[in-house]
Parts: sequence; structure tokens; C-alpha cells
Amino acid sequence: MKCLTTALLLAAVSALAAQEKPTPPKPTTAAEAPTRDTSYIDENGTAHVTRVVPVPEDLSPQAKASLSRREPDQGPPQSLAERRKMTDAYTAGAKVEWTKICPNTLTDRSIAGVPVHVVVPDGMPDENKDKVLLNLHGGGFNSDSGSYTESIPIASFAKMKVVAVLYRLAPEYPFPAAVDDSIAVYKELLKSYKAKNIVIYGTSAGAILTGEVAVKIKQLGMPMPAALGIFSGMGDFGRAGDSISMYALRGLSGHLDPPQPGAHDPFYVASTDVKDPVLSPIYADLHGLPPTLFVTSGRDLLLSGTANLHRAFLHAGVDAQLIVFDALPHAFWYDPKMPEALEANHMMADFFVKQLKSKD
Repeated sequence: MKCLTTALLLAAVSALAAQEKPTPPKPTTAAEAPTRDTSYIDENGTAHVTRVVPVPEDLSPQAKASLSRREPDQGPPQSLAERRKMTDAYTAGAKVEWTKICPNTLTDRSIAGVPVHVVVPDGMPDENKDKVLLNLHGGGFNSDSGSYTESIPIASFAKMKVVAVLYRLAPEYPFPAAVDDSIAVYKELLKSYKAKNIVIYGTSAGAILTGEVAVKIKQLGMPMPAALGIFSGMGDFGRAGDSISMYALRGLSGHLDPPQPGAHDPFYVASTDVKDPVLSPIYADLHGLPPTLFVTSGRDLLLSGTANLHRAFLHAGVDAQLIVFDALPHAFWYDPKMPEALEANHMMADFFVKQLKSKD
């Protein structure tokens, strides 16, 4: 009888737990998808909307195919382990695909105790051997999705060496670990290269980090690099901006949670004040920063963040340019099959070359 009572109790507990556990949502089907635009604005000004958005006709066939790729919207988002496994597989494949287009010699080493990729493009002219581009990769601060995709094409198109910093990742190593690692590599590069012959750039988390590192360089009184590249980033961890409420990682496709109050990316921010001027450069004194190129796109979740930081640079008197590609999602320039990605990478490389030549 005692065993039977225990079994019944366990069964009851299991049934209760099953009732309390929410049923995961199912992906939206074609029959359920909205076929007209709707718009309701509540008393707080929050917009509850649906939109039917066609693909612009002037995009390349490859871009149209990319935007046509379906991604389930039900969520929940993947675990960190799954994300890292996916990004590792992606970057390994991207390294191969980009190298087919951009032949190079790639070596792994450490600089100032920090692991790095060093990419030397085939055909680099002697006149560029005293110049180096410092890449801070993307990947949400918790993985590496960009150390190859951001370094190989830029090295090839600029015909310059790129050092990609494999900084420590959150949540194991939150802010300021990535800044500290990047500063350590920059300091070491200054022993071999003049500051006027160095450019710092990155995409996504790396774009955010580029702004953070620039502010830290100024705080430390170190010489500024020749230029910066902030490609789909932001400068304010306290205010996410409009676009992150409208677009997922792949733009209008995929899972997207409604915005929540609090710090953007709490695993990276940890206990740091969101208005810390290094963490959130929009609150820093940006006067004296070098010429900077900002690049984003119309369906980029960090479109607002990029535009807002660009505006802050302009207010500080920085020579700052902003390029926005229509309709494309976050960091589309990672895709070697897309003509728009090649165009964007050439624009980035050309900007760096121009800025470095102006310092000669």
C-alpha cells in the first residue's frame, strides 16, 4: 500500500508539472500568416503591428534567395552550447568559401597572450607591409561568428595584413574582458606599427567593441589609430532602439521576443553600469576619435544602434560616414555568394585604404 501511495503521489506531481509547463508554440503557417497590414497603438504608444513586406526588385538574385529562406518563428532561442556549435561550424565553412575568392596565408598565434588569426593576402605589396588592420569579430560577445568572415575578404580587398583578435567571451568573461584583450593586442602592435598605420574595425559585437576600444584608447592617452570601422553596432546598452524590436537576426524571418526592460545583453554587461562610457560609448566624450565608417542595412536589428552612434560621432565633430543597404539583414556582408556582400566589403576596404594613404 505504501508503494502504491508513493507511486500515485509521484504520478500526481508529474501530472501537475506537465500542466504547469507551457506548451511550446508552433511555427506560423502559410494559412495563419497575415495578408494585410495592421496597426494598433496602445495608450503608452507601443505599436502592435503586422506588415506585408515584399522583396525589393533591385536586389541581386542571391540576395532575394537569401531573404526567401524560411526560418521558424516559434522559438525559443537556442542554448549557448548549440549556438557555439553552430557558429563554429559556420565559420569553418566560411573560411573555406572566402578563401576561394580571396587567397591568403592564415596563421594562428598569440599576441600579448591573446590568441589571434593573422591573415596575409596573396599579392600584398611591399608598401603595405608597415600597415595592419585590427579586427574585432562579431558573435554576440558569446561566440565567434566573424573572425574569418571579417578578416579574409578585407585583407584581400585592402591588400593588407589583418590581425583578428580572439578575445575572451561572455558569459564566462563579461565586460571588460574583451576590451582588455583588444587593448593588449593594440598596445603590442604599436611596438611594430605606427598608430597612423593601424585601423580597428568589427561587425556586430565587434562593432560595439570597436567603439568601446576607441574610447578606452582615448582614456589611456594612447595614440589613436588612423580610422575605425563600425559595421552594424551600437553604443548604448541601456536603450536598444526601434530596430531591435522589429527585426530578428535574419531580419523579418525567425523568432523575435518582444522587447524587455533592462540592459541589452546582461551576460556581457554583468554588473557594469549601462551608462559606463566605455561600455556604452554614446555617453563618452567622443571628440578626437579618428575618421569612422558606419555600415548597416534596412532590416538590421542594430540599424537604430548604428544610426544613433553615428549621430553621436557627428555631434562630437568626428569625420563619420554612414552607409545603409536596403532590405538586407544583419551582417549580410558575411555571405560570399551575395554581390551586395562583396560590394560592402570593398567599400569597407576602400575606406581603410583611403584613410591610411591620407596619413602617409
